Amino acid sequence: MAAAAGLALLALLAAAGAERGRKVSMEYNPGWNSSSVNLLHVRAVGPEDTLHYVWSSIGAPSVLLVATRSPSSALRVNWTQLLSPSPAGAVWIDPPDSVVYSTAVVFTKLFEFSEAKPLGELFYPTYDLSEFSWESLNHSLNHTALTAELRGVPASDPGGTFANGSLAFRVTAYEGSGRAVRLPRLLHTADSSQLQFVLAGVLPRGNGSRFVLQLAALEPPAAQRRLRTRSSIDDEYTPSVFQELSLVAEPPNGTGSPLSFLQWKAAAYGSPSPRREDGVRCRAGRLRAANGSLPAAAVPRAFFGDSPAALSVLNVSFGGEEGHVYQERRYLSWSVLLGFGEPPRDSFSPLVISITAVALGTPLAMLLLGSCLLLLAQRRRYSEYEPIN
Repeated sequence: MAAAAGLALLALLAAAGAERGRKVSMEYNPGWNSSSVNLLHVRAVGPEDTLHYVWSSIGAPSVLLVATRSPSSALRVNWTQLLSPSPAGAVWIDPPDSVVYSTAVVFTKLFEFSEAKPLGELFYPTYDLSEFSWESLNHSLNHTALTAELRGVPASDPGGTFANGSLAFRVTAYEGSGRAVRLPRLLHTADSSQLQFVLAGVLPRGNGSRFVLQLAALEPPAAQRRLRTRSSIDDEYTPSVFQELSLVAEPPNGTGSPLSFLQWKAAAYGSPSPRREDGVRCRAGRLRAANGSLPAAAVPRAFFGDSPAALSVLNVSFGGEEGHVYQERRYLSWSVLLGFGEPPRDSFSPLVISITAVALGTPLAMLLLGSCLLLLAQRRRYSEYEPIN
């Protein structure tokens, strides 16, 4: 009963926050004076609740999402323990009983492959993101725009593929509802944040190389992950893209509203200022359960301990027949929305509805008008005959 009440409360808190907006603040490495590691705490406060996003590159890049029923809940970090080989218990929310839901997403690996190679050597050596060296996030932190960037390169790069390039995760937090300015123009609410994965200037190791980003979702016992795909005829905001995917966390047995989500369009882009023609096909692999230890990400391990109830892994690939796009431009970006509750859903704008109404109504109006004119003409023709006596 307590678990069910907590899940229902989460839905109410998410709905209230989305409608009223939130006061968002960002804090870099709270309680720690060094910039040798990165931890960004995004705190989104509503009238009766608080949403916490904890981004970090300690180990593999990750984000911890926690929803509480208190507008004064706070993040606590034991830095000495967090940076130790056994970080379990080093991150918590105070007061602990205010937490109604928590989850985490870890970006574990980047694969590169090329079909130009022999079948036995399709994949190149994997980039393990837990072995990257990351710049200080504090240099990119913008408290006004509510943005920040994690940028890194492999700690060891014998092939020099990252000599003139980097991999980055760009974070944007939101205080209210709206839509991103650049493609794919994802719709967001105050209960969500956007993450943009960017691969720029990295030397491909083969002709027509394509990339696959692997992510892992961690869940407590009260939830399970499911991959949704939704198709639509509406491409007003993301031209020529008609598919939207969501990785949602659901209550047990799939009953009730989603607890959290990742949502993205089936497109990535090959330009910093993307246009429709810069689109790159984006595909999601099969969602699979993973057994064994947690990914090497310090913050999720510090919060959940070493063995959470559920760990799901998903691969997102970029390219296909358009594999030449990265080869030519050396740029790839993919945007995904992370948040609590039900994912935002696009609907037809008033402009599209008006245009559709005119397009469908004009032929019908012309048909009705033509029929009326034809009937009127027939009546006039019959009325011109003289009656026969």
